This record gives sequence, C-alpha cells and structure tokens, in this order.
Amino acid sequence: MTEKDLSIPVFQTFYVSKENSMSPLLVELIRFGKKLKDYSLTKENKISLSISFGKRLLINSENADVLNLFSEDIVEVVDYDPIKKIVLAMGKFEPCIDTPVHWIVQNAREDIHAIVQFSSKKQIKNFPCTDSEKSVGTLDLAKEILKTLRTSKCINIKNYGLIFVGFNYKEIEENIAKYFKRVNK
Repeated sequence: MTEKDLSIPVFQTFYVSKENSMSPLLVELIRFGKKLKDYSLTKENKISLSISFGKRLLINSENADVLNLFSEDIVEVVDYDPIKKIVLAMGKFEPCIDTPVHWIVQNAREDIHAIVQFSSKKQIKNFPCTDSEKSVGTLDLAKEILKTLRTSKCINIKNYGLIFVGFNYKEIEENIAKYFKRVNK
C-alpha cells in the first residue's frame, strides 16, 4: 500500500460555504454507501465514493464512514486546479484524499459520472492494473488510472486497491457484484 506523505499536502481546500450540499444526488450517494455493506466491505477498506453533476462533484469527506453516510459527510467540490492543487468546496469537512483523482477522471471521460474506489490487499487477476505505483490523490495517479481505464471500467491500482467507474451507480453495482461473486467462489 502506498503511504501518504503528510509533510506535503496533496491539495489545499478553500470553502465557498460551510453549508451542506443541497444536490439531489446526495440521496443516491448515501444509499450506495449503505449498499456496499451487502458486499462485505468494511471501514478498513478505505472507501471513496463520488458522483458528478454538471461541472461539480459530490465526494465523501476524509474521515467519513462511507457505509453509514449522512449529508454532512458529503463535500461538494465546485472546482479543482491540478496545477495549483487547490480544491474549491462546499461542506463542513475536508474532502477525502482521492478527490483530485476522482475529479480528473470524471472530467476527462464523458462516460464516467460515478466512482467507487477502495483499498484492498487482493489484486484481481482478470482486471487490468496500473503500470506503476503512484502517490495517492495525485495527478500522476489520475493519469495512470485514465490510461488503464481505456480497457476496462474495473481496474486494480498497483499496490493500493481497486477502482470501479461507470455512468451511474447501477452500472458500478453490476460490476461490483461480478467481482464479489468471483472472490467468494
């Protein structure tokens, strides 16, 4: 697993508002987080969920229990500058460390509006894998993921975990169900 270097922040967050997001997609994000319990995922898996709408992104906050989300656990990302490493956000808490990667992936691909990413010691044989290990939450990791997503919407992130992407959570859930079916055989 890649450890994050705490001496250099991955990004800095500026808040346009400390109010909770009012996006109608909050309900979908919260529901999907609870649904992940059905697949035996636990807090130890370090899960990140996001969904985009327009030019914005909803993502869980850094220390949120994704399997038991509340509206205040969700951060609305208004904008992200990968060069300056600045997140412009709405919410009460710091967005999760995977925010830059989710933002870049969802803005680079028109067919991706939802992402589930989690740490896992198991790499899935049938899933493509990023070529090299990159630091969590970085532009370099986003590039590696985008390159590997050319062949599949379910990929291994080298020495870190798995990422499932889709147009919506229904598509992702179908792929997660296949993955867990394989793992539990």
